Amino acid sequence: MSVAFAQLWDGQVTTNAACALIGRPRASHYRRHLLGPVHGPKEARRVPDNGQALTAAEQAAVLTLINSKGYGDLAIGQIWTRELDEGRYLCSMSSMYRIARAAGQTRERRMQATHPAKIKPELMADAPSQIWSWDITKLRGPSKGIFYHLYVLIDIFSRFNPGWLVSTCEESNLAADFIAGAIGRNGTAPHSVHADRGTSMTSKPVSMLLTDLGVARSHSRPHVSNDNPFSEAQYRTLKYLPDFPEHFNSLEHAKQFCTEFFYQYNYIHRHSGIGWHTPASVHFGTADAIDDARRTTLTAAFHANPARFGRRPHPPTRPETAWINKPEPALPE
Repeated sequence: MSVAFAQLWDGQVTTNAACALIGRPRASHYRRHLLGPVHGPKEARRVPDNGQALTAAEQAAVLTLINSKGYGDLAIGQIWTRELDEGRYLCSMSSMYRIARAAGQTRERRMQATHPAKIKPELMADAPSQIWSWDITKLRGPSKGIFYHLYVLIDIFSRFNPGWLVSTCEESNLAADFIAGAIGRNGTAPHSVHADRGTSMTSKPVSMLLTDLGVARSHSRPHVSNDNPFSEAQYRTLKYLPDFPEHFNSLEHAKQFCTEFFYQYNYIHRHSGIGWHTPASVHFGTADAIDDARRTTLTAAFHANPARFGRRPHPPTRPETAWINKPEPALPE
């Protein structure tokens, strides 16, 4: 105890002055010293050894029972009750739980099925008609609960849409016919078709169609939205248009709107991801000629006013490959 508190007990210093001298809250002083000692944590209850506790052999027998062939997958309560119904009583249910807890067996005791992690899809295209991605999105209909279903295919290299369809339902046979029709119009089948794990995407008709055509199937991992980035990005472009309606008055209204959108997207819209070309230009192989014409125009502009340029201008560069989940470069050892 400090000198100040020693003087306090002698009546020389008041309680307030003593607490102020040592920087101790007055409430702490009264709580800790005037109201008795501070009690520590309670000790675990000790069961007196009066001959009523289970012996080590009895505890071992209980543990053997709960791990036996018929009971190894059951909860402790199930085991105790079934033993009781068979006319056998080894201990109370709480004692059986206590023995199981000491053995670390009060959690899930059954053998758990393990599922391997879904493989991260890694797809690369360096030319059109190699990798297609597809998805289905809903378009709000004329009244609550009515939706139209928009099926869209997109080539990940050229960003061209080889096919789209608006329907009143999502159905696997319709999806298979939709993909088959797009391949027929394109004139060649892609190497792979990528999609998420929707019911139509994983359906038997679609799987059989792609298998018959020799097209590999690829699917996103469960609950991973960015495994299908090209389709998701195009749907965002569609639904964030300034004139995208809050709802479509009819199926024909939805078809008319999508007809205009996909024509503009394929043939008019210049896409930053493909060197500011139209998807149709890259898909059908006219982008090189357009780049030559752009280069000629830029060269003429440079020679006419070289002081206006910090360096010789060039057309925007087109990427040589398109990836779904491009692998990270390996770290040096």
